Amino acid sequence: MGFNKKDLIKVKEEFSEKYKKAQDASDARCRELWGKIDGLRMIDNELSLTGIRIMEAVMSKEKGSDTASKLEEIKNQNQTLLRERAALLRAYGYPEDYTDVHYECDKCCDSGYVDMKMCDCMKRALVLAGYESSGLSSLMKTQSFENFSLDYYRQSQKQYDGMKKAYEKIKNFAENFSSDTYENFLFFGRTGLGKTHLSTAVAKTVIDRYFDVLYVTANEMISVFEQKKFGSKINPNEEADTSRYYSADLLIIDDLGTEMSTPFSISCVYEIINARMIARKSTIISTNLGIDEIEKRYWERITSRLLGEYQPILFVGADIRGQKLSAKK
Repeated sequence: MGFNKKDLIKVKEEFSEKYKKAQDASDARCRELWGKIDGLRMIDNELSLTGIRIMEAVMSKEKGSDTASKLEEIKNQNQTLLRERAALLRAYGYPEDYTDVHYECDKCCDSGYVDMKMCDCMKRALVLAGYESSGLSSLMKTQSFENFSLDYYRQSQKQYDGMKKAYEKIKNFAENFSSDTYENFLFFGRTGLGKTHLSTAVAKTVIDRYFDVLYVTANEMISVFEQKKFGSKINPNEEADTSRYYSADLLIIDDLGTEMSTPFSISCVYEIINARMIARKSTIISTNLGIDEIEKRYWERITSRLLGEYQPILFVGADIRGQKLSAKK
């Protein structure tokens, strides 16, 4: 698993707060009933001493001391007190578990862990946090593998077969993504042909497998690197963080080629592509440029890596948005 560190810190803090809130609510209910039910506080005080009494019994070294008998006696006393407590609550019209700690997750008691292993509820919370931090949370609500329709590519059988093969390859990549996965893809073709939809579907599926995914446009990425290098005019004392471009299990860069072409921007693109290649971190790059345009725009060191290390996925056909509009008429 490769959860985003910031997401992990955030979720752990949320679970800590949930745990404390549940405990505080239980304490508040106890205090409420102590003022209403005579004898309840005395019983609770006796029950609170159980741990100390068990420790004393275990640590006792008196001659002839029978630890097992003492522990059994403590157990019986506890059960008697609990029965008396339950009877008092019923007598006053309260359920027996009224003052119990009510956790959102009974498996981990809102700690996030069961037997030193992360609970499913914390994993789910991290998935949801991953959606938000991926940069694609809003699109994930409407774009997935399940609603990616190949019918929009039926203008020719060759076109349909090509897109079907590409879809299956990308879906297989996402559904089998693991810590050992190292595959790179170059999505290219005109706008409106499904590149962003498939990128979103990949991101959601990989996040659901508990890996860190970051989606960013080329413009946004270059902007962050510019802030790190030259500082931010809005927040001059705040240093931009570029670490996740290197550490994310899967980086998706959209709209490569729309950024302003400068030596600095090109060097940033090279740095990310090369660093992730060396670290064997998977990357998907989407562009409206053709192969010839990529070769003209970027350094040979970049194009050789894109064309050598990335599997090309060509998106062809008629604009999907236009097809949807036509279908509504």
